[in-house]
Amino acid sequence: MKITLITVGKIKETYLKQAIAEYTKRLGKYCKLEIVEVADEKTPDHASAMMENVIRAKEAERILKHVKEDAYVITLEIDGTQLSSEELAEKIEKLGVQGISHIVFIIGGSIGLGEEALQKSDYALSFSKMTFPHQLMRVILLEQIYRSYRIMSGEPYHK
Repeated sequence: MKITLITVGKIKETYLKQAIAEYTKRLGKYCKLEIVEVADEKTPDHASAMMENVIRAKEAERILKHVKEDAYVITLEIDGTQLSSEELAEKIEKLGVQGISHIVFIIGGSIGLGEEALQKSDYALSFSKMTFPHQLMRVILLEQIYRSYRIMSGEPYHK
């Protein structure tokens, strides 16, 4: 299975880069992983709702350039469905059984995803009602994908 993470913005913090590199290495045993970073738009302080919509639309356009037609798209959204680690593993496994060979996870920028990206989504996933920095969400998502593969393989992983 191929897993692609499409994310808005670059990682600047060394500790996050190291964590991403570690999970990328670990996932190499289970899937083909690709991480695509698209440029983020500068959001001015006190931006109007219309300005934020324009920014999200520009970022969505960049994101969608990397989404292949045959991919199953999972967007990270605060109002998406919350799953346990076991349920996420089951979801990924079922997609594979159904013949899906490419899953794309999309993490938006600091003000969320544009409507065009949301419309492309096959499944909205939420990790919490809380808001997390989008850079940190990459690490959290990679860890949960890794955990999913460990669960699917029947391998031990701390609970």
